[in-house]
Amino acid sequence: MNRSAMKDLVSWKDSLSRKPLLFQGARQVGKTWLLKEFGRQNFENTAYVNFDRNEMLRHIFDGDYSVKRILTALQLACGKPIVPGKTLLIFDEIQEAPRAVGCLKYFCEEAPQYHIAAAGSYLGVASLEKTSFPVGKVNTLVLHPLSYLEFLEAMGQERFAQLLRSHDWQTIALFKDTLIEYLRYYYVVGGMPEAVEAFSQRRDFGQVRALQRELLRNYENDFGKHTPGEIIPSIRMIWDSVPVQLAKENKKFFLSQVQKKARKTDFSEAIEWLCNAGFLYRVRRISKPSLPLSAYVEEDIFKLFFLDVGLLGAQANLDPRVLLEGNRIFTEFKGALTEQYVQQQLLAETDFLPFYWAGPSNEVDFVFQYGTGVMPLEVKAETNLRARSLMYFCRKNRIPMAVRSSMIDYRVDWTDTIPSGPMDGEEFKFLLANLPLYALASLPAVCEELARRADKGQGG
Repeated sequence: MNRSAMKDLVSWKDSLSRKPLLFQGARQVGKTWLLKEFGRQNFENTAYVNFDRNEMLRHIFDGDYSVKRILTALQLACGKPIVPGKTLLIFDEIQEAPRAVGCLKYFCEEAPQYHIAAAGSYLGVASLEKTSFPVGKVNTLVLHPLSYLEFLEAMGQERFAQLLRSHDWQTIALFKDTLIEYLRYYYVVGGMPEAVEAFSQRRDFGQVRALQRELLRNYENDFGKHTPGEIIPSIRMIWDSVPVQLAKENKKFFLSQVQKKARKTDFSEAIEWLCNAGFLYRVRRISKPSLPLSAYVEEDIFKLFFLDVGLLGAQANLDPRVLLEGNRIFTEFKGALTEQYVQQQLLAETDFLPFYWAGPSNEVDFVFQYGTGVMPLEVKAETNLRARSLMYFCRKNRIPMAVRSSMIDYRVDWTDTIPSGPMDGEEFKFLLANLPLYALASLPAVCEELARRADKGQGG
């Protein structure tokens, strides 16, 4: 599979300020495979160390933190030399060896010539009380499930992925039927590598669902292995509640729907664990669209999304055969799959940190910082172009640019439409870009285009 993170790994390799790399991500998103492939393509050899399988390897880091001693022991254990600039040293499941995490600091300070990449599925929830985290001494990279563009490439549709990257909107519109067809597939299959590989070979949705359910069971089994026993019931209740709550019109996460009379203290630790492990993602509500957005976060109000759109469908027991009828998949589940898809692409394809905003009767699905301003993103599952909440939000807060993602072709227009008459008697227009859902990876480029047109007063 072609993973866009490979470019990030190569940039890390060539960086003059390189530090040991912490490669994070949920279990089974492809970290180990990608690091090994990165080593095969870019180094003469790879020394692979898996701390989950070999207790002896963990004991190498007992005692002192002598980098020379540790490298000698690792060479003996791996049966190959570890040569600066020629060998990629991989520490896999490093959370199982807390002292190895602490040792990264000394590799950074005393042996920066070595290329060390450490991967961990549960590093965000690991107990590291016997060591100190190497703050400022590591580079970090997070791997997500395959994005829609990566999915197209895995399906042998590289030419369509390249077309989307070209931003040639006229040509993209000519082939939108194909792009929408594969987007339907992506909603069902998602981006977990094993499911994508199986679908690319057999195009069997039944096999894909079986693999997804097995992966969900494995995740649930891991709850008991990596968490304090007293919070396991709370973790399972939150995990089971997310699909149900995403299916509602108001997707704000309500603890009262997990358990009647639930208190924040009953579930806060469970939510933190699921988010830190990468199984769930939290999008927080902001009280006002001012910079920095993080300063206006309402801590106790948020939406919870799944790791992957395909896993969400499997967890909710949605039948792929029913979903793939017409465009039903985009509206079924009250648009939850579409909002999940958008949030997933924001993480995988952009550097934007998403929040959301809600008023008494209005809500904007996603809001993020762009340059020196705020950019709202409204999500529409089909071709409905009504965006009353978006228009209210922009007019009320004098937001000059916005994006709406739907199934409509790309276009940019000035709009002064307001939902229910003038609010203050003043005219106000903002620039609105409609970005097709299948082209969401182009969001950064579209934001740049909006800024350029706004400066020049251009629409259309």
